[in-house]
Amino acid sequence: MKTARVEAFSDAVFAVAITLLVLDLHVPKTSGSLIAALADEWPAFAAFGISFLVIGIVWVNHHTLFHVLSYTDRVLLFINLGFLATIVIIPFVTALFSDYVLTAGSQASVAAALYNASMLLMGVGFMACVVWVARHHELLREELPPLTRGQLLRYSAGALVYSVCIPLSFVSPVAVLIIDALVAVYYIFDQASVSVETA
Repeated sequence: MKTARVEAFSDAVFAVAITLLVLDLHVPKTSGSLIAALADEWPAFAAFGISFLVIGIVWVNHHTLFHVLSYTDRVLLFINLGFLATIVIIPFVTALFSDYVLTAGSQASVAAALYNASMLLMGVGFMACVVWVARHHELLREELPPLTRGQLLRYSAGALVYSVCIPLSFVSPVAVLIIDALVAVYYIFDQASVSVETA
């Protein structure tokens, strides 16, 4: 199958997921300072920003990956479908995280753990697409160099951090939110360049 339909369907999923993120942002009702009321909503804005950045970066890398393909096989279609399932769940876990990150007790920890588990699955799903393409050169427009160990480690860094953040969620959900933001920033400057070389 040519990649056009796969990319169009994937782009639609990305677009819907990234748009749904904004539904968790609400106009605060206050008779006092609007600035203070907006500041109280910082968890929602922070979670929105991180998730928007994550989905956007993954979309860029996904586009780069499929751009070098001449066609897709049936297995890659199903791997991509599984990966997209992890994308559509991000708005839900983002809303969960932003609503509970400052809550006392175990609720904040559970919400943070679920958020990072979702990000971990997303990273594994995308990595599965990359590995399948790297091992099936017949899908490529032209021969590309194989993935190096260093490139695999850079691809896997996010999944490793998200794995650590799951138990860390039960220590400090706010710290986990900060780490998630740093992972997103890391992939702005690192992951995109790797995708061009290895996709």
